[in-house]
Amino acid sequence: MPKMKTKSSAKKRFRTTASGRVKVAQAGKRHGMIKRTRKFIRNARGTTTLSAPDEKIVKGFMPYSR
Repeated sequence: MPKMKTKSSAKKRFRTTASGRVKVAQAGKRHGMIKRTRKFIRNARGTTTLSAPDEKIVKGFMPYSR
């Protein structure tokens, strides 16, 4: 049986946590920071975890992540 392939775009954007959740960078911070509120910028620091339905989709892209 051949190995399954991991989506290259997924392995660059997502990491799996020890508990099995999917960690992802915060969205909406690439450009246009002037029009964003200070509260939005402050709350969008670091990383976040995906919601359960999105997590299910992403895990299908990465069959060998634990």
